[in-house]
Amino acid sequence: MNSIWPALPVLLPLLGAILTLFARLGGLQWQRAVNLTLTAALVILTSQTLLVAGTNEHQVYLLGNWLAPFGIVLVLDQLSALMVLLTAVLALFSLLYAITQATDERGEHFHVLYQLQLFGLNGAFMTGDLFNLFVFFEVLLLASYGLLLHGGGRLRTKGGLHYVVINLVGSSLFLFAVGTLYGILGTLNIADLAAKMADVSADDQGIVVAASYLLLVVFGIKAAMFPLYLWLPGAYAHTSAAVAALFAIMTKVGLYAIVRVHGTLFAEKAGALESVHIDLLLWIGILTLILAAFGVFAGRGLKEQAAFLVLASVATLLIGVGLNTPQALSASLYYLIHSTLIGASLFLLADLIARGRGSYADRLRVAPPMANAILLGSVFLFSAIAITGMPPLSGFFGKILILDAALGHELQVWVFSAVLIASLLMMIAMARSGSTLFYQVSSDTHNDGTALNPAALVVVIALLLLSPALVITAGPVTGLTEQIAAQFTNCEGYINAVLGQTAVTGK
Repeated sequence: MNSIWPALPVLLPLLGAILTLFARLGGLQWQRAVNLTLTAALVILTSQTLLVAGTNEHQVYLLGNWLAPFGIVLVLDQLSALMVLLTAVLALFSLLYAITQATDERGEHFHVLYQLQLFGLNGAFMTGDLFNLFVFFEVLLLASYGLLLHGGGRLRTKGGLHYVVINLVGSSLFLFAVGTLYGILGTLNIADLAAKMADVSADDQGIVVAASYLLLVVFGIKAAMFPLYLWLPGAYAHTSAAVAALFAIMTKVGLYAIVRVHGTLFAEKAGALESVHIDLLLWIGILTLILAAFGVFAGRGLKEQAAFLVLASVATLLIGVGLNTPQALSASLYYLIHSTLIGASLFLLADLIARGRGSYADRLRVAPPMANAILLGSVFLFSAIAITGMPPLSGFFGKILILDAALGHELQVWVFSAVLIASLLMMIAMARSGSTLFYQVSSDTHNDGTALNPAALVVVIALLLLSPALVITAGPVTGLTEQIAAQFTNCEGYINAVLGQTAVTGK
């Protein structure tokens, strides 16, 4: 169906970036008001977008009224609608925290970069063209460079440098992969690539497989999978808390790209090239999960542990995608919602704790007792239960769904072992961290921390409460994820919707 809906979540933040740029003339308060209003409007818009996508028809927008595969298309289905809604909700909470803690006062253009980040993210989720995916990747990466370094500092600059360099390498590899596919298939439209994949000659199949692995490396850099994750702990742990919280969705962009591109191009219709990436993806997920758990265990600060916990959530999702069934994809989407929101909340909570401990920050060492330790400790306990996947919160349900989907798989023993061992290690690590932060205190020195910001704490608690909300609404949410998985695995419907569009003539 030819529709304007796929373009709206992309156009709104682009317009927002322009408006916030002009709002600088009115000062910081004007920028805050404009950014907050537009981000809240984006939540409303993307909620409606998900309802529109629920009709089970693919909504397609032809840019410039050029037909696919010759023109660029934006495609709205239930999967892309879920991702843009999740991005908008996360962005709203992160922005509220940034405003309450005056993060935006530490440098120029925070609000403009924030909207540009949303523009790049939503464009990546909506595009139906492989080269356009590269373009939106570059937009969100350029904005993320500015946000990552916002406020300055030695450690932030060091982490940002690693982040920039490895993503520039990834961008170069992306172009190589895109050029290779275009040289063999003569198109970069994802639907058209999928339609032509079965007709690849035997002589060219090896080149296409090489290009698919090259794309897997590129998307793996974005998703931070083994061995391409070393940039993540330093970048996420040393940037501002609000930016780190927003970046919880950044790794999911890489994961989404794997699902969308590889899951469409190398589906059942691809013939001999079907699922060429799946076995490798599953093993990478298992290995990444174990290493992430050790990273949480070895973390020297709470923010560093939060970064490795985000990595562990990505690894769990890689395992779910690697199981390669509609049931596993549905389970992965439920866990994706949980891990993105709760991972973000842990970065914000770590910042509150670091401020309360003053010069000791979030380092896991003995420090003077902080103010409101009982309150913050209770919130920490709640978040630790949620993020490590303990009952009765949503992380537990998400992991159970993924493990249930693994039953009967030839690698089920490896999957169960990795998930359960990693969960145990992360539980022990978080218990040790809580003990160090809230019980191993010294009265020999004076606490130089700042007073607890009630407004910021409310934002953190509100974000954390989405975990029990996911449990309470588990029936409807899993029903939605099952619908999304069913629609996504029907690649024929996606191909026909994109390639079957007719130009708008005005008659």
